[in-house]
Amino acid sequence: MSDSIYLGRIAGIRIGINWSVLVLSALLIWTLAVGVFPDTLPDRSQALYVTLGVIAAALFLLSILLHELGHALQARRDGVEIDGITLWLLGGVARFKGGFPSAGAELRIAIAGPAVSLALGVVFIGAALVPAIPGEADAVLAYIGYINVLLLVFNMLPALPLDGGRVLRALLWMRRGDFGRATEIAAGAGRVIAFGMIGLGVVALIFLGSFSGAWLAFIGWFLLNAAGSESRASLARAALAGLHVRDLMLRNPVTADAHSTIGRFMDELVWMTRHTAYPVLNAGVPVGMVAFKRVAEVPRERWETDRVLDHMVPLSEVAIAAPEEDLLDAVERMSATDLNRALVVYRGELIGMLSPTDVMRVMEVRRAKGGDPPAPVPSQPSNR
Repeated sequence: MSDSIYLGRIAGIRIGINWSVLVLSALLIWTLAVGVFPDTLPDRSQALYVTLGVIAAALFLLSILLHELGHALQARRDGVEIDGITLWLLGGVARFKGGFPSAGAELRIAIAGPAVSLALGVVFIGAALVPAIPGEADAVLAYIGYINVLLLVFNMLPALPLDGGRVLRALLWMRRGDFGRATEIAAGAGRVIAFGMIGLGVVALIFLGSFSGAWLAFIGWFLLNAAGSESRASLARAALAGLHVRDLMLRNPVTADAHSTIGRFMDELVWMTRHTAYPVLNAGVPVGMVAFKRVAEVPRERWETDRVLDHMVPLSEVAIAAPEEDLLDAVERMSATDLNRALVVYRGELIGMLSPTDVMRVMEVRRAKGGDPPAPVPSQPSNR
């Protein structure tokens, strides 16, 4: 969630907001102030329409946040660790660490969000029907109520990564006992629905001249990409589940001396080993990592004066993992860094390294073997 602005915490859950929410809010306020409220509340001032649009947009964002909190709080009850919630252009996303412990847990977590939207829809529409409510408040409450119902219906489409797709996957997982196959089916359904939305959107835009067709096609394109990403991420979590860092780490990786000159590093280490990244040690203590690509950009005339430590990535910017740590957590943290590697440190001593190549290889082996534990990791040095 490094691309989001931190807003605070609710029930201990980190809440962030992406800059794209400003785009969503501006479009929504403009649509309400120019089209919706002038139709439902004629002969009012433009300032009032804009004010009502701002209030409605704020209530809409609050509805999305409550929807995601429904997922997050149910996940906590089911023992799933919560990474946080981010609000962005097309809604919100609750992030979880690791996978779901069971099909039943995923089913309960997936349903929790739409259940909140349903409750909000009933409450807002019910409030709008109260006779004593002023017309302006009635218009806002009714709009937010219907929006929550539409949010519920859209989210329950059987397409990953929507809630309906997660419900479908959970039910298939429960029935078949195969999370990977259930993910493939739910993601396939997501792609079919996404292509349908793109097709309808293009037809509406070209033949009917409706700008809403562009939005429909855009949402379909987003679902198409998200379905693929969700499928890959879920299958990766399934393949790495139950493994620890020690099961996969590269033991005795080739290291670079922090005080070595760039020339010596290139001639005696890179030329001989041909790796792409090296842990950097200072008196045997890990202090960072150095990438060949970064060092290769150093002008040749500085090779005998610049040292490795001058061009390394400091330890504070490198992913650090413990040998007994859950592999999924370490891989997620590693993937968020520029080097996409993690140093395995025990009691201040470097004992291994994680690289994406070895993670992918073990994922492929585990899938081929049907999830069997991996063979012991060889101890020969390898930094690739």
